[in-house]
Amino acid sequence: MSLSPTRPATIVGRRRRKRTFATTIWRTSGSRIPIARRRRRVMELTERQVERFQRDGFLIFPALFSAEEVERLREEAERVAGLDAECVFREGSGGVPKAMFRLHAEDGPTASPAYRAAAHAPRILRPAQQALGTDEVYIHHCKVNMKAAIEGSAWPWHQDFGTWHLDGIDRPSMATFLIMLDEATEMNGCLYFLPGSHRDGRVDPYFDSSTAYSLWASKPETMKAAMRALPEPVPVTGPPGTAALFHCNLLHASGHNLSATDRWHAYFCFNACANRPRDVEDPRPDYVRSTDWRPMVQGADAIP
Repeated sequence: MSLSPTRPATIVGRRRRKRTFATTIWRTSGSRIPIARRRRRVMELTERQVERFQRDGFLIFPALFSAEEVERLREEAERVAGLDAECVFREGSGGVPKAMFRLHAEDGPTASPAYRAAAHAPRILRPAQQALGTDEVYIHHCKVNMKAAIEGSAWPWHQDFGTWHLDGIDRPSMATFLIMLDEATEMNGCLYFLPGSHRDGRVDPYFDSSTAYSLWASKPETMKAAMRALPEPVPVTGPPGTAALFHCNLLHASGHNLSATDRWHAYFCFNACANRPRDVEDPRPDYVRSTDWRPMVQGADAIP
């Protein structure tokens, strides 16, 4: 079996600038050289993909996980969502689940062998290493964000490094892999990426407590200026199993889930081991600011 590319997605920006964004589509065929290669089941990004990641701040991989693998990850997420644990957050007081952490851990109430295997799977770990330019990486945190049908609230425009910098991390040598556990549509609150916004570096955030999980968000005036200067935001849509890799300074957001179906995403946030957090006063809990800085080792590609 070989893996071959199809034509990349084309986005037309507000300023009539035609931009092509990196979309790697895996399909079986007897075709020519693939856009990404697997050697001993290790997915390697091409030089062109790495350049696109540096330019746009993200890559999208449809069908990176099979229906069976997604079903297993979804089952584990549903199990953890039913727990009463410190690292499980809900909409309002005792409402539907909003976010949960530490699924990749070796132990603890939310630990899941399936998520731990996914974190070490070559198809996730190797591209993350390439994006960060080092083989020595660890997971800053792993989480599942859940937008329940009708009730799932929005996440405002923000940069992940806006918060992670306050964790004591000095350099934006970080990237996140997301896996869609449900179909993501614009109606059910898909993610939006602002292409190229990571190249402007970290912008000064403000603390937004308007949603169930408070975070450091980008100021409205900052967002207006960025959206005037850059191409249109890209809706990150696709069926379950679609994945995306994005830079920690990429501006992104998602809307309210107005649909009758849930929209759950799993996130694996990688950091270079050499970029580990320095000591800060009153650090955030371990489930969002990991203290396990050991370099990760590639595991099997299977999800148990």
